[in-house]
Amino acid sequence: MRSLVWVKDAGAEYAEVDLSGGLAATGVAVGADPVPYRLEYSLRTAAGDHVTEALTVRSSGAGWWRVLDLRRGPDGKWVCEADQEGALGGPPPGGDTGALNDALDCDLGLSPLTNTMPVLRHDLLTTPGSVEFVMAWVRVPHLSVIRHEQRYTHISPGVVRYESDGFRSELVFDRDGLVTDYPGLARLATTGG
Repeated sequence: MRSLVWVKDAGAEYAEVDLSGGLAATGVAVGADPVPYRLEYSLRTAAGDHVTEALTVRSSGAGWWRVLDLRRGPDGKWVCEADQEGALGGPPPGGDTGALNDALDCDLGLSPLTNTMPVLRHDLLTTPGSVEFVMAWVRVPHLSVIRHEQRYTHISPGVVRYESDGFRSELVFDRDGLVTDYPGLARLATTGG
């Protein structure tokens, strides 16, 4: 079990991560954009291939809250349950899970943690190559879910380029496959365990 703190441009994230049998994590984040929010999550992947099994998220702010329970079944089909209360502009939580059925991973917006799964599955920390992915991307703090295409490319040992929708950044990972530097998003401040 490792405890990690990422400092972000507009907030921070704390996570407890266990990589001993797949990836299991719980975390909390605070942010200021587009509105001040608090976010709590738990994530579980399958052992060996790090394919997402479940992501549960709760976000809240002044006068509102949202919850999302997103799961990928053994048949590859995604299901989600969502709820909300109070006023927060933007899309409602949840989404069309039928568009996600070729996705293996979730991507929790603004969290460096969910970059770990595809990088470990394809050994991109050490193996040259480029891989394209479809993700079940969760917008934060709205918790809406959409299909999102991304590309990861091995640049050098421990450095992987992330690209999506015209955005690109070279992410630095530690030996366990956890992000230590995500330029423009977060930097690992401390780690324990």
